[in-house]
Amino acid sequence: MTGHPGARRGGTRRLRATLAALLVAAVLSACSAGGSGGGNADPAPRGGRAPSAAHRSPSASPSPSMPPRVMFGAYLDLSGHTHAQAEALRRRQLGRPYRIDQQFFAWKDSLLVGSPAPQPGQLLMVSWRGTHYREILDGSDDAWIAAQADRLRQYGRTVLLRWGWEMNGDWFAWGGAANGNDPAAYVAAWRHLHAIFDRQGATNVRWVWGPNRNSNPDTSWNDVRHYYPGDRYVDWIAVSGYSYGTKSPDQLFDRVYGLGTSKPFMLAETGVHADSRYAARWVAQLRRWVVRHPRTRAVIWFDTDTSQATAANWRIDSSPRLLGAVRAMAGDPRFRG
Repeated sequence: MTGHPGARRGGTRRLRATLAALLVAAVLSACSAGGSGGGNADPAPRGGRAPSAAHRSPSASPSPSMPPRVMFGAYLDLSGHTHAQAEALRRRQLGRPYRIDQQFFAWKDSLLVGSPAPQPGQLLMVSWRGTHYREILDGSDDAWIAAQADRLRQYGRTVLLRWGWEMNGDWFAWGGAANGNDPAAYVAAWRHLHAIFDRQGATNVRWVWGPNRNSNPDTSWNDVRHYYPGDRYVDWIAVSGYSYGTKSPDQLFDRVYGLGTSKPFMLAETGVHADSRYAARWVAQLRRWVVRHPRTRAVIWFDTDTSQATAANWRIDSSPRLLGAVRAMAGDPRFRG
């Protein structure tokens, strides 16, 4: 959607990460010296076109890996706080830590380098910005992709990987609208990434396919189903959807939830505009929505007031009523996954 709250997310975090990475590199260098031990691209997929959407819709078979309860997590970036300080603040306010720590990385970021380590018991989700499909499909970035697969493999714990999210929107360089209106090329790029990760032995990676709640442009070629890589290449189905106080969870999430019944479902980015007088009511609606949609196994709040794309405040503590509603949700045993 226009003015998407996360369209330029992570810029401040990336600057911090870059500075941290430079500092680490300098320290390592010193130790070593001391002897211590977006355009409209027309991509050319390799290996032929991806199969039609009719052959790669989510299947209806049960998922053996579906966790029993809902994990409640966040992308957490608060003005005036380090990541550790923000985590500590939320633990005090909610009486518990976030279960998922979502972090954003640019395509040419070295994954995890300079980023804050997840807290004990937290599951890391890496949202990795895409690039134009041709840069993946022509093989020129294969070595880079393999290096990032190695980084996640060496992490040694399960990690959720959400690559090229909101591909059915028109605000990112990896969206179909910026790549010749060709969702099949997105599918081919996804599968190419997946194959490289497999080859590198990154078996701890779980693949999260995460379209936007609606397609923009809303045309037949941009139907979200055309972007689905296939059950073999996807572990989770996710969605991004925000409310400014006028959209209910049903309106935001039902469309993508209804694409299939096999995979665990995730709200990969969500929140309600803090200035809305309906914000606390919306959180209560969200809790009921999760109960009615039992495949939902993760809710990740866009908990920040630093988004460069909008002046909207998505922090859970922007008002006492909103914080109370989120605290009640976080304390619900159903959200203790």
